[in-house]
Amino acid sequence: MPDIGYLFKKYRQYLFYFLALLVLGWGFTPYKTIFLGLILGTTVSFINLWLLYKKTIKFSEAILNGKKAYSLGMLSRFAYAGLAILIAIKFPNYFNIIATVIGLLASTGVIFGEYFLMFITKRNQEER
Repeated sequence: MPDIGYLFKKYRQYLFYFLALLVLGWGFTPYKTIFLGLILGTTVSFINLWLLYKKTIKFSEAILNGKKAYSLGMLSRFAYAGLAILIAIKFPNYFNIIATVIGLLASTGVIFGEYFLMFITKRNQEER
């Protein structure tokens, strides 16, 4: 299994590319609210992924040192997602609510996509 730091760097790279595409979509299409909602949701999704990465490192260090390990910060990540939804509800002229919710799932989609690519490449290497 790859190192968590290596995986986070790959996920970060994919999310930045996706955010760049969203900014281009916001700038060059008439669907401003949809793209701003996707940008808001994807940004919060990236922040949540970063928080999970940091908490996972602290959690694993605590386990290795024999200390108590508390949580991975689910409440704070839910709070960030709730804040993004509240911003989208408060400013519907700027942010599409459905696009914000879809953007919140961006890091999960990147993780599943990367896992699928790793699975396919590993299977193709075994067939050779």
